[in-house]
Amino acid sequence: MDLWRLHIFCKVVELKSFSKAADAVCLSQPTVSSHIKDLEKYFECELIDRLGRTVAPTKAGELLYAYAEKMTALKENAEKALAEFQGKMKGHLTIGGSTIPGVYVLPPLLGKFKQAYPDVTVSLIEGDTAEIIQHALEGRVELGIVGAKARETQLVQKEIMDDEMILIVPGGHEWAARDQVALEELIKEPFIMREPGSGTRKTIERVSDKSGDWFARLNVVAEMGSTEAVRQGIKAGVGVSILSECAVSDDLARGSLKKISIEGVSFRRVFYLIVHRHRTQSPLCQAFIKFLKHE
Repeated sequence: MDLWRLHIFCKVVELKSFSKAADAVCLSQPTVSSHIKDLEKYFECELIDRLGRTVAPTKAGELLYAYAEKMTALKENAEKALAEFQGKMKGHLTIGGSTIPGVYVLPPLLGKFKQAYPDVTVSLIEGDTAEIIQHALEGRVELGIVGAKARETQLVQKEIMDDEMILIVPGGHEWAARDQVALEELIKEPFIMREPGSGTRKTIERVSDKSGDWFARLNVVAEMGSTEAVRQGIKAGVGVSILSECAVSDDLARGSLKKISIEGVSFRRVFYLIVHRHRTQSPLCQAFIKFLKHE
């Protein structure tokens, strides 16, 4: 048993494939299989169930993975800490962002971060709020930025930035020349809703609870799994929707979409930076958090 074999074992478990794990660690598939067999010989038990095209850890494999993940993470943290001590911030950082921060906020910030730390590589995982929270709980990302507060007590959450959501309609819509519509008008209009688990939907539900419980009365004609899909749906005339203004800024500038306020209703929300309460943050993660707060 050594850290390299444990690293390979973790990749096999996480990617559920010998071939994908081989690509991830730049080895051949037979070499990866040989390393796993060496571990199984060492522990005198099966660690991986071969299930045709996919693989899964056995009960013993699940037990080993819990320890192997911590051991390989500790190794990486030691390397990052020593690099930082020598004034050489380098290494790999995996972060997560729900749709708005993941697509519209974090990418340009990562460009600035790379200029400050050229030897650092960053992986950005994008998903809805529920997915990023789950990734943070499982340790797949060191930090995440999401559009709704998590209920899980294992996570530390800090407000990082504000966002304004607003009603968006096609440029040729009958409301396009108006600045404001009444809530009762919106309820009758075909509406495109984001999927359960998204921060956008949670914000709409929260505002509805505080301003008359109108969420269930919306005329939902479609449910879509991304902000981009909703944006395209609005432009195609499927319906109207409530989106973050920064997600449609280019369309608003061109006039293909229009923004309208809803009388007596505000959709201002907060994005939260989340990290796992019981996982040690790497020096690289700490540096990125400090950079985000500054920016």
